[in-house]
Amino acid sequence: MQDHNKRFVERDRNWHPPAYAPGYKTSVPRSPQQALASMQQATASELTGPDFRHLRMGPHDNDLLLNFREDPALAGAAGLPVGERIIMFGRVIDQFGKPVPHTLVEMWQANAGGRYRHRNDRYLAPLDPGFGGVGRTLTDEQGWYRFRTIKPGPYPWPNDPNSWRPSHIHVSVMGPSISTRLITQMYFEGDPLIPLCPIVHTIKDPAAVETMIGRLDMARSKPMDCLAYRFDLVVRGELQTYFENQ
Repeated sequence: MQDHNKRFVERDRNWHPPAYAPGYKTSVPRSPQQALASMQQATASELTGPDFRHLRMGPHDNDLLLNFREDPALAGAAGLPVGERIIMFGRVIDQFGKPVPHTLVEMWQANAGGRYRHRNDRYLAPLDPGFGGVGRTLTDEQGWYRFRTIKPGPYPWPNDPNSWRPSHIHVSVMGPSISTRLITQMYFEGDPLIPLCPIVHTIKDPAAVETMIGRLDMARSKPMDCLAYRFDLVVRGELQTYFENQ
């Protein structure tokens, strides 16, 4: 934990890849063609709301094994998603280790075959009728969050003749307001596709890549049920998680 009396630590922008990265082909048409312009400060509503403590959560919003079933109350394995069952958990903290309570954490992912439930996903892997691929939860007083889900599969993408995305789960942390939303993704410890991914190659600092890797936690795993991966999210400062949209 960092010293609470330590001065504010400015974000290290050298972590972030250039907007124009030819090895990541879709960055070429998306990169700015003109100098960036400074925008005015966000409005009061964007800076102060909403208050996520009053958000009504469903009983299975953070359980992707159940939240897409027609009747989650049904007993047994009928209709459960196919794949390796896992727990994804961690804490949302600031640069000094202070928890960020009552903030909205959202996640979305491909199924065990590497396919998203999205109309534009044309990968040949089948959709899983028992898996929606999205979840949400609120952090508790100590900043903890937890999801139960299926480990997503890797999938090919047309960056070059044989590019594959490592298994990953997208994560959004809202913070105190809409304007503070941060987005990243969690890779899995030991995945051999991580160092081969063209998107990962755009991140030059190995320490930045390490902040996006969930660590196997056998103590939190459930015997004869599922493994657990811990993924802490540091929203600011010298130990921050790498966020794609900063």
